[in-house]
Amino acid sequence: MAQSIGVPPRRINEIVHGKRGITADTALRLGRFFAMEAQFWMNLQTRYDLEVTREELSDRLNQEVRVYLA
Repeated sequence: MAQSIGVPPRRINEIVHGKRGITADTALRLGRFFAMEAQFWMNLQTRYDLEVTREELSDRLNQEVRVYLA
């Protein structure tokens, strides 16, 4: 697949193993390859980033940020 989308095999390997994120460039290439919108791939990356950060910050976030009550 890497050859078909014009990227080094290492890039795909690192994405699959969670060592590298999906960039806009890669999203566009994957979108074209799979006949899908590039936004799908960007949304996957954004959701993943949010989940990882939520897990990392959960305790700190609850301590440092209070909910605004109007």
